[in-house]
Amino acid sequence: MSQKTYHILINGTVQGVGFRPFVYRVASDLELCGTVQNGTQGVEIVVTTTPETLKELLHTLQTTLPPLASIETIQTQEVTYEDFSDFQIVQTQEQGERSVRIPPDVSICAECERELFDPSNRRYGYPFITCTHCGVRYSIIYDLPYDRKNTSMKFFQMCKACEAEYTDPLDRRYHAQPIGCWECGPRLSLWDNQRSAFSTPRAFVTSFGHVQRSEVVDVASQLLLDGNILAVKGVGGYHLMCDATNDEAVRKLRERKRRQTKPFAVMAKDIQMARELAHINEMEEKLLISKERPIVLLNAQRSTLSAQIAPNISRIGLFLPYTPSHLLLLHKLNRPLVATSANVTDEPICTTRESLEKLSGVYDYVLDHDREIVNGCDDSVVMVVKGQRVVLRRARGYAPASVTLPFKLTKRTLAMGANQKSTVAIGFDDQVILSPHIGDLDSIGSVVYYQKNIETLERIYDFTPEVLVHDKHLSYESTKLALSLNAQRSTLSAISVQHHYAHILGVMAEKGITGKVFGVAFDGTGLGDDGKLWGGEFMVCDYTGYERVGHLDYFKLLGGAKAIKEPRRVALSLLFDLYGEEALHLKNPTTEAFSQAELKTAYLMWQKGLNAPLSSSAGRLFDAVASLLGVCQVMSFEGESGMLLEELYESGVEGSYPFVYENGEINILPMLETMLQEHDVSVAVSKFFHTLVEMVATVYESYSELPLVLSGGVFQNRVLLLLLLERFPDAFIPNDFPPNDGGIALGQLVASG
Repeated sequence: MSQKTYHILINGTVQGVGFRPFVYRVASDLELCGTVQNGTQGVEIVVTTTPETLKELLHTLQTTLPPLASIETIQTQEVTYEDFSDFQIVQTQEQGERSVRIPPDVSICAECERELFDPSNRRYGYPFITCTHCGVRYSIIYDLPYDRKNTSMKFFQMCKACEAEYTDPLDRRYHAQPIGCWECGPRLSLWDNQRSAFSTPRAFVTSFGHVQRSEVVDVASQLLLDGNILAVKGVGGYHLMCDATNDEAVRKLRERKRRQTKPFAVMAKDIQMARELAHINEMEEKLLISKERPIVLLNAQRSTLSAQIAPNISRIGLFLPYTPSHLLLLHKLNRPLVATSANVTDEPICTTRESLEKLSGVYDYVLDHDREIVNGCDDSVVMVVKGQRVVLRRARGYAPASVTLPFKLTKRTLAMGANQKSTVAIGFDDQVILSPHIGDLDSIGSVVYYQKNIETLERIYDFTPEVLVHDKHLSYESTKLALSLNAQRSTLSAISVQHHYAHILGVMAEKGITGKVFGVAFDGTGLGDDGKLWGGEFMVCDYTGYERVGHLDYFKLLGGAKAIKEPRRVALSLLFDLYGEEALHLKNPTTEAFSQAELKTAYLMWQKGLNAPLSSSAGRLFDAVASLLGVCQVMSFEGESGMLLEELYESGVEGSYPFVYENGEINILPMLETMLQEHDVSVAVSKFFHTLVEMVATVYESYSELPLVLSGGVFQNRVLLLLLLERFPDAFIPNDFPPNDGGIALGQLVASG
């Protein structure tokens, strides 16, 4: 059979994951001649062979991938015949439109971990050991293609031993861009909170010589054992760490960080230690030990952990070490560590010593390193509900994310996301690239970080948008920036997309659904088409538009934005709806949370509609129930009321409360009035959850021929989601993207198409 020359373009996660040496080995086994190189759209192979051998090559490439690689598309075409004498890995091609996926940061692999603890290995105890199968990627990238010169590793000159591995196609460190060792790679250092190099009686120095190689980890471990708080530089930012079994240390961290009750994440040494701290099912264990190493929310069990880790909550966020330095610390300590993001409230994770200075009153020492974090990236958070993964924060390990749409976009589009748990996305052709979790845009620092994420995606992908898509809410910082950019660039057009419609569209895009769906969007707040604050919405949707077919009846948020943090305000408003002025004389947990003067002022606000916007929010309904039942009056962190209600749910309780559904509106007042007569709080909470399920079932009954899609921040509530999935096992929920506002950008981008 005659030979022909073929050009093969492979797109997906194929750079920085050992794909070219993999191709080289496969080609060598098949005795092929040609070339392989990185390009702006993926990996390009040119090979001269027979059609039969070509078929074998493509089959092998798709079925025996390296651990971190994934193939999205393969395009093959015959080109002008070339006579190659061998097979070579050639210099990167940097011309053309960029569409290759940026590889995410992943955990240390088993081979590197084995070498880390092998005294005979030259990288024994080296805190930055890595290969093409593991380690940092996105957090060190300045630009594509993913070559060392385009990363923060360009500042480290390889020694001869590392260079030999880096240039050997048969070595697993071939073109491992973060490669380094004790001689030439990044180094740890230890400082106190006054930026002074830390010294010990053993003459510890921050510049490693052969004698002091591992001493920095030894000293840091002892500091943690002594009850100190350390800021530890990791992959995408700094953690604040302390001994998770030391009540005093955890209490000190809470006081200094002014974090009253919000749970802390805990890092366990290994899966055996994790099993001692929590009940872990098979799927949860797979997530814990996966290369992404997310924080997994689990049912805690009695252990040596400090009670200060998650006050009043029986769930715990656990994760395993994902960097060599984490492993070294945890193995030295042999006890769990609190590992919470180092950030000022409402600001992004700290990635530099300068940004960390704002927390100098929180930590005692800094375990630092000299490899620059180019792109900040927080830890991912997931949970498992009814056998399905639910991503609550998509970041390290999972991001940036790439989605292939079921259609092609007509223009290059930038989606600006929402204001809470923000992400941004760019789209071109049928591809969407979604940023990692950015966070809430409630401070100047967070808005600057948000803008940096946009600039990063635009730079890396050489992307200039033609269309901006944003939320309808004009007070969102994301919307303000979108309108500002639109005013500055005459070539841009701007489109606004309703918040809850975007929630449903995001799930449709993830699942590749192309027809109409019945969407249930339950969240805290989103501006509706009528100018009111929606959040308990039932919609019939497709990619061309939506019809709002039902919603929770409106109620007033006394004090506007204050009501978001004070459940008692929402509950009091509903008491006024039920009883009018008579509510001033009631004795219940809500009214008793106010003084008489405050009650009278609130009644006037309700009566006259002063600073009392109307809302249909399911999230605020959770708050109201928590207040009426005496569970929570003022929240110390977002979602606290829902978490506390989860704790009180009892699966053995049956029944639900009455409500009225007519003319597309659900009247919740009968439910609340009956609930107020309940003497057992757990029964009331359990029936409340059942009532929400009945509300969904009642509205869905008229549209049951359509697929059911659930999205919105309220579906982070494990109990509600579990009950709905038990009632509607075929319902679609987001599995790869958050149900909260972290998925809004994807939905916005789809709406623009």
